[in-house]
Amino acid sequence: MPFSIVNGDITKISCDAIVNAANSSLLGGGGVDGAIHSAAGRGLYEECLKLNGCGTGEAKITRGYKLPAKYVIHTVGPVWRGGTENEESLLRSCYSNSLKLALENKCESVAFPLISSGVYGYPYEEAFSVAVDEIRRFLDHNDMEVVLVIYDRFDFNLRIKPSDELCTYIDSNYRETNEKSPEAGICFSIGGMY
Repeated sequence: MPFSIVNGDITKISCDAIVNAANSSLLGGGGVDGAIHSAAGRGLYEECLKLNGCGTGEAKITRGYKLPAKYVIHTVGPVWRGGTENEESLLRSCYSNSLKLALENKCESVAFPLISSGVYGYPYEEAFSVAVDEIRRFLDHNDMEVVLVIYDRFDFNLRIKPSDELCTYIDSNYRETNEKSPEAGICFSIGGMY
C-alpha cells in the first residue's frame, strides 16, 4: 500500500521520516511543529539551530532523536493570502522537495501532516487536493510508502466532504489510532478513487 491516509498523531507514526510543517526558523512553534519538537527532545532543537532556517516551499532534514522516525524533514508551507501570492506552487514545492529529500536519504516510508492547513490558513480541501496530487505524482515514478496523517478525522470528513464511495470506504476501514499501535489507524488507501 504505497499511499494511505491515517488518523492519528504524527509523532507516534513509525516510519523512516516524518515531515514537520515548520516555521521558517525551524526552531519549533505551535501545532504539529511544536508537537514534533516536544516529542523529539532537545537534540532536534540544537540540530535545527545549525540549519539557519528554511525558505517557504523548501525542505531540510534532521535526525529524529526520540521520535520513532529516523529523520524529520522540515518544510515551510505558505501562509494563505487569498491564493494570489503563489501559494499553490509553494505548497506543491513543500511536498515535492520533502519527497525528494526522503528519496535522497534512502527512506522507504514517509509520513506527512496536511501542510499549511492549520494556523497558516490554507483552505483545507485545497490543501488536501494538493497533497494527494503531489504524492500521487511522486509515486508514479518512485517506490516509497507515503502516509498522510490526519489529526482529526471528524474535521477531515466535515471539511473534505468526501464522495459517497469514499465515505463508505472510510467507514468500513476506519479504526481509531492508539498509542500502542499507530499503524491501526489506517483510514483508506488511495488507489483509483481520485
